[in-house]
Amino acid sequence: GRSLAPSACATKLARTRAAGRWRTAMPPRKLSRGRNGSANGEAETAQAAKDGDAPDETDNANYFCEYAYLYHQMDMLEDNHRTGSYYNACLHNPKSFEGKVVLDVGAGSGILSIFAAKAGAKQVFAVEATDMAVRARKICEAQGLGHIITVLQGTVETVQLPCQVDIIISEWMGYLLLRESMLDSVLIARDRFLKPGGAMYPSHATLYLAPVGASKVLQDKKSLFEGEIERWETFTGRMSSWYEADYSCMKEEFMAEQRKYYLETSSFINLTPKQIVAPGRPILEIDLHTVSLEELKNPSAPSKCSIGISKTGPVEGFTGYFDNWFRGSAENKAEEEVKLTTAPTTGAHTHWGQQLFGFYPPLDAQKGDTLECEVLIKRQQKNHRLLHLVTHFRLLRQPASASGDGEPVVVAERKGNYYVD
Repeated sequence: GRSLAPSACATKLARTRAAGRWRTAMPPRKLSRGRNGSANGEAETAQAAKDGDAPDETDNANYFCEYAYLYHQMDMLEDNHRTGSYYNACLHNPKSFEGKVVLDVGAGSGILSIFAAKAGAKQVFAVEATDMAVRARKICEAQGLGHIITVLQGTVETVQLPCQVDIIISEWMGYLLLRESMLDSVLIARDRFLKPGGAMYPSHATLYLAPVGASKVLQDKKSLFEGEIERWETFTGRMSSWYEADYSCMKEEFMAEQRKYYLETSSFINLTPKQIVAPGRPILEIDLHTVSLEELKNPSAPSKCSIGISKTGPVEGFTGYFDNWFRGSAENKAEEEVKLTTAPTTGAHTHWGQQLFGFYPPLDAQKGDTLECEVLIKRQQKNHRLLHLVTHFRLLRQPASASGDGEPVVVAERKGNYYVD
């Protein structure tokens, strides 16, 4: 779970925290395309472990540089549910790690490598693209694990390992699971270095959608958008009367710009179960052993799910969150399956929170309605690490009749674009 600011380094990396039952009509989309085997496996085993190349300057400024700061590493380490889930996945499964070779992708301060070594791994390669690699090496040596953990600096796409590995471990998840596109690098590492039958930690991931009831956050965003409309009218009037300059030709573009910023861009939020009007339903399921990189980059069809509304009242938006499972592989199953969840909770929240999106206007839902959801998750053109969602929602209701028969009718529909920046 990582934050990602487009100008993270330039802004000193300001912290970004706080910013009935389901009826399944359509199954969640499963990403499970066959992965490519490593064509260079034999050649790579003859090479010594070697640092890789640094990220390119643009990607470093937009993404990687943030992770070179200790305070950001601390933010993630202090997420006890996150760090504790990885600790349990390793230390509660010693038979899975004993005598194994492990690759840690995006190692950061090295904590996952430390867990793997303590669980019994005979060798761990910790790959970190930023200068945090220097600190990770020092931290691992301070634990007395320098003889087990080899820290390599550079992108995982360019490092060299002396052998293939039994396990790949990585904390690659971003907001709405896929923001940051770090999973790309994990899959490239899988195809380069993982032995046949090797295990991915985590092994599976699921993205959920849930409808949200009344939300002050969404109401405030609508008010701010309406304030910008008033501001524009004032602005164009003054430009005309004071300077005899006509800016009215820009109204449509200004409105589109502000609509995207206020109404179409998601908000970070920590929800409780009572704020959603139905339990979350899986809309995307990923098996990390088999999913293809191409399917992540260029999904061929939208993901779908159906949600049974359990409360009568306004549906002001929807939220997205994810779960991860550490199950090992078919050949190296985990003794104890561990689950990491970012679902709405009354307890301690994770640093991922949830992502909140608005319906403008809200849907007028009744208990027993069905919300059909279609979401195509794409990458933004200007920054492939950010997300663009193309959506289609339909609210279906059973017509009132004495017999209760008849096809459900569409009582509301929303098509739109949303962005996770």
